[in-house]
Amino acid sequence: MFPTRLNDVQRKVQAALDAAVAELPPGPLRDAIGYAAQGGKRLRAFLVLESAALHGLSDRQALPAAAAVEALHAYSLVHDDLPCMDDDDLRRGLPTVHVKWDEATAVLAGDALQTLAFELCCDPVLGTPERRLALVAALAQASGAAGMVYGQALDIAAETAAQPLTLDEITRLQAGKTGALISFAAQAGAILAGADTAPLARYAAALGLAFQIADDILDVEGDAATMGKQVGKDAGAGKATFVSLLGLEGARARAAALVAEAEAALDPYGAKAQTLREAARFVISRDN
Repeated sequence: MFPTRLNDVQRKVQAALDAAVAELPPGPLRDAIGYAAQGGKRLRAFLVLESAALHGLSDRQALPAAAAVEALHAYSLVHDDLPCMDDDDLRRGLPTVHVKWDEATAVLAGDALQTLAFELCCDPVLGTPERRLALVAALAQASGAAGMVYGQALDIAAETAAQPLTLDEITRLQAGKTGALISFAAQAGAILAGADTAPLARYAAALGLAFQIADDILDVEGDAATMGKQVGKDAGAGKATFVSLLGLEGARARAAALVAEAEAALDPYGAKAQTLREAARFVISRDN
């Protein structure tokens, strides 16, 4: 059920992003934006649409929010890959935006994708002005200086720190860099429905951390061709990770425990949340 649903989400969200990009002025910038918005697992979009479905909202009623979180995520990857950040030349099996074009175009494409995300959150199909405003505020908080950007700042600072990060420090870093946007996505449906976000917030907190631990494991054991990006960079840079601190088996055990926490958080929704439970299991079984 989950793979079928994820494929459906991928198709719908890609179409929505393509349509939004097609409305932009033609030229190299639009080409770079469209390039950056292609592909990916679309897990965050899936979380938006599934959390909406839990609250009786159709895909059509939540699709702009799903496209928005993916546009925001794409922006973060474009900037994360820049030479001044993680300096990567491969993303999703293709040259990164600054490699295919240039650094200035990559910066501007990322800027445009970020603002596009907030434009999409203003689409009237998402509901009342009050609900849309709540969605915009939640996305801003998740992606800004107390969320994703904060996590990236901690990550950059860790590269020159005198001592490797502790487990608590890595957990705080990843709660921002990776977890904040996942948390927004999982709660988006409840926000749009004006419902209690607490159960989905608990689900997302566990899911986001499990996702990052799985990433750290893949950085050690993964295949670059399958993952579409470089592997082994963290170890090569001497960075502390969940694997370096817990060991491979310890990291796997911690990820499995987090998936159990995520599943338990969905108990209030009963059988309606089954696909979200499957998503949590997917997070630690994926190969890219």
